[in-house]
Amino acid sequence: MSTFSLDSLEAPIVVAPMAGGPSSPELVAAAAQSGGLGFLAAGYKSADAVREQVQQVRALTDRPFGVNIFVPERDPQIDPTELAQYADRLALDAERLRVTLPTPHADDDDYDAKLEVCANEHVPVVSFTFGLPARAAIADLHDAGSAVWVTVTNPRDVRSAASRGIDALVLQGPEAGGHRSTFTAAEEPDRTPLLELLDTVRPTTDLPIVAAGGLATPQDVRDALDSGAAAVQVGTMFVVAAEAGTSRTYRDALHDMRLAPTCVTRAFSGRPARGLRNTFITTHHRWAPAIYPQVNQLTAPLRAAAGQRGDRQAVSLWAGTGHQMAKPGTTAEIFARLWPAAG
Repeated sequence: MSTFSLDSLEAPIVVAPMAGGPSSPELVAAAAQSGGLGFLAAGYKSADAVREQVQQVRALTDRPFGVNIFVPERDPQIDPTELAQYADRLALDAERLRVTLPTPHADDDDYDAKLEVCANEHVPVVSFTFGLPARAAIADLHDAGSAVWVTVTNPRDVRSAASRGIDALVLQGPEAGGHRSTFTAAEEPDRTPLLELLDTVRPTTDLPIVAAGGLATPQDVRDALDSGAAAVQVGTMFVVAAEAGTSRTYRDALHDMRLAPTCVTRAFSGRPARGLRNTFITTHHRWAPAIYPQVNQLTAPLRAAAGQRGDRQAVSLWAGTGHQMAKPGTTAEIFARLWPAAG
């Protein structure tokens, strides 16, 4: 049986998994020590790297934490011509940044090995993005004492996830920064605002719901809880936390008014994701095919090179609609801003 319950949290705040650096073991542990729940982001990491980070978190705190895993899409529809044309469009960026574009390929992000790590390490909470884990995987995690959460974006996926015997839903509204958790790369995400979506979904399931998407103030948190959420998931406000592994380029960009407002784009990864609008998005947004992870592979060296240069016009700067409310501070201080009782 799963041992973790949202009722055990001192503060009803989950720090969102943020792949690519921000979700450091230090941030996850600090979230736990602040009375909430933090998540390691397993996306784009090897299973060995995930295991190492789990052990690092355990060295920093004895409180519960989570690991988030990307579910690989089964039999995605790939148009090699579209992918090749997009690679051609990226050639000038590659030349400017002096990198070579890779040959994209199918990749399951070390999925099965990460499931094994989470079970063997008895991770308290394992959440899934981009799809549903198999029933057997859920059973294995339950046997290991893990609670299983699935990220959903619409009522249809709520029903599908609930039927698998999971423990909680992360309901992600369109205001959320980063990738929308659609179950296929080609799907256009639901645009129903979070609170309206929560009002629609709450009567249809007995599962606890963690509301996510653009939450930036104590009133935002209270509104979600009053609408039936058991807790909220917040990401962008913690991008600037002292313990986060966020680059200086990314931190500074959140308050660059030239990059406001945010927009949803496939330009960096092939999946819809909300971030700050920069030159890369403006140039490539309309041409980006709905192909993942191959588009993400193509742009990875471009993003890495731009990041090393501090070039915020060519990196992915994922941010929710409330990004301008993000203020530097320790994780504990940010918790206290969002949930004053935590202070």
